[in-house]
Amino acid sequence: MRKFTFVFLTLLAACSNEANHVGNPLLLPLNALGTSLGNAVYNERRGKVEVFVKTNHPALIADIQRGGGDILTQAFEIADVPKPIRAPHTLQLQSDLALYSNNYEALIVAIMVVSG
Repeated sequence: MRKFTFVFLTLLAACSNEANHVGNPLLLPLNALGTSLGNAVYNERRGKVEVFVKTNHPALIADIQRGGGDILTQAFEIADVPKPIRAPHTLQLQSDLALYSNNYEALIVAIMVVSG
């Protein structure tokens, strides 16, 4: 009975509203499931962006140079980049264009970093 009481009180003490690095230990399985699902969705979207960038790289670079275009808009749509972020992010892409012109992976990361 003492062991049960100790375990119960330990778990109860862990359920606080105070900030900690682990969170509520009773919710860890649910948090792990949520994280796994979130990662799966992100990885699927990133894979689509990767295929799109590799397939349309020259047109994407041209759209970035122009400050926008249909191909860049499609890449943002696939990545689920919020519309208010697109114009300022396009300016950022323009400033690093030399890198993205020669590096697919860098462009993929640059698009995904602002995805929703």
